[in-house]
This record gives sequence, structure tokens and C-alpha cells, in this order.
Amino acid sequence: MGLFSNVLTVIFVAVSTVTANVPTLKLHDGHDIPALALGTWLGNNTKPGANEVEHAVSWAIDAGYRHIDTAFAYRIEDQVGRAVAAKIAQGVKREDLFITTKLWNSEHARSAVVPALRQSLASLGLEYVDLYLVHWPVGQFLNGTYDYTDYADTWRGMIEAKSLGLARSIGVSNFNQQQIDRLLELGLEKPTVLQVEINLNLQQPELLAYCARQNIRVMGYTPFGSLFYNKAQKTAPPPRVDDPALVEIANKYQKTVPQIALRYLVELGVIPIPKSLTKSRIEQNVQVFDFSLTQAERDVLKSFDRNYRTIPQYKWLDHPYYPFEKKNQ
Repeated sequence: MGLFSNVLTVIFVAVSTVTANVPTLKLHDGHDIPALALGTWLGNNTKPGANEVEHAVSWAIDAGYRHIDTAFAYRIEDQVGRAVAAKIAQGVKREDLFITTKLWNSEHARSAVVPALRQSLASLGLEYVDLYLVHWPVGQFLNGTYDYTDYADTWRGMIEAKSLGLARSIGVSNFNQQQIDRLLELGLEKPTVLQVEINLNLQQPELLAYCARQNIRVMGYTPFGSLFYNKAQKTAPPPRVDDPALVEIANKYQKTVPQIALRYLVELGVIPIPKSLTKSRIEQNVQVFDFSLTQAERDVLKSFDRNYRTIPQYKWLDHPYYPFEKKNQ
């Protein structure tokens, strides 16, 4: 399939005075996916508080977000569910929300997929999710030993979950091009979405072009990469949030540097997944659909690509389905 259109259909919602108009993109199965999502992953070593994600989701929906990205592994599906239920009780329609969650590595057996999704649905308090993703192609049991289940069999379980109406759409996360090609070569249903790390340091143009050809939408996690000093590794390449070139662009549009980074991903056709637990930042992060960058500005942002992966997950490097380049970043 040729390059598909990134025509955006605007959803108008009126929840608060700071509510954004979030566009949607069409998935190849006919469903619409909002063009930006709230991320709810707090990090590998962060224990979630009792209701901090619940507050974040509530603020996000008030601010105009209609897409919430979560996962079983984040251990906060119940908080997402409580926030969603409260907003529905206040008049937000379930069909206007788009909820994504993910199958964890310990449930890769084909027969385990549907029960795992049912468990997530129970935590979320939902009858279905809009998008269910295989979180990683790498299987690993809870005791730490590897599960070598073929990810194609896992994908067959995902197809069954969709056929039961438990997920409207299905996709993959952290798969590489060859792994997706193999699913297609086996004659299996094409994923609607690929979720991968995308940011200024890791722009993955070849993978984006491949997904465009295949009509697979790309969701980008860790969209800020190493912008923030307190989160950047010492070895991480520039830019940082005070980079003069980025500050100049941000000032021109009366935006923040993080908003410029998000807007750039949007213009690449990526659905960014910014995460925050701060109300003002949650509101800022969705306000990126009221301006456009020039080609010269996009060229500046493109120049920061270093193929530097923030989350390489080297702990799975010796698994046969490890999806990334086996080299130091």
C-alpha cells in the first residue's frame, strides 16, 4: 500500500476552558485513533502512588485528551479505570474515549492472551479496550526465565481476543520491521499500530517509512527523550530543554520546548505519548495542534537524530526475539 494520508479529523469537546481540540487518524481497520495520548508509565523503578495516575487521567480528559495509554505491567490499570468511570459518570461518552493497554511478556502463550486481557478489562472496569498491544516480542515468565513462545502464536491469541470483541483494534509494541513482516508472511492479520520509542534522538525514519507503506500507525513513547536534565543519561546526546535553537523556535510560537518536540513528532505522522503527573504540564502537552513548523524548523529538529535509544532493555539482549540493534547506543 502506498503512503497514506495523515488527514486529521478534529473532535470538538467542551469540558473546560483549557480543553484542546485533539485530531484523530484513521486506522486501516476503519477505527479512529486520537493523534496524541496520555502516557501512564512511571518508570521501571517507580512505585505508583495510590491515586496519582487517577488524578493525571482525570486532568487529561478535562484538558481534551481522549486517548489514554496504559499497560498491565504499569500496575495502574485500576487507577485509569477509576478516572475513566468518574468522567463517564460526569457525561463523557465511553465511545469518545480511546483506551490502549498491553499484554505483558509473561502471558505470551496463545491460550493466555484472552484471560490476560479479561484481567486488564476487570482492572479497567471496561467491557472492551480500543487497542490491545503485544507489549514486547520477548516472552519472559514471572520467575525471570525466558519464555520462547513464538510471537506469531501470541499474535494469533490477539486475533482471537479481537474476534471476541474484547479489543476493537490490535497491534504490537517494540517489534522491528522484520518481525512485523513475518506476521504478514504467515498470512496473519496486519497490526493496526506499532508503538515504539520516538524522540529527537531516535527518529527512526526507515521504520516510519515502512509503517507508512504498510498503513500501520506509529505511536511514539518517551517523546521527550533526553530533553530534561534530571532524566537524561550522562552519555545522552543533545538537545536539552534549554537548547538555544529550540528555545528560539518555542519563543516564536509562544510554546514550550517540549511542545515543539511533540509538534515535530505529530508532523512526522507519529502519535506521541507524553506522560506527566503535573496538571499544568498535562494541559500544555496537548496544546500542539494550533500551529505548524516550517521546513527549516523541521530540518533543525531532524538534525538531532543520533539513533540513540533511551530504553534499550539490554536485559533481554540474549533472547532470540530481542527486537533492537545488538550494539551499544
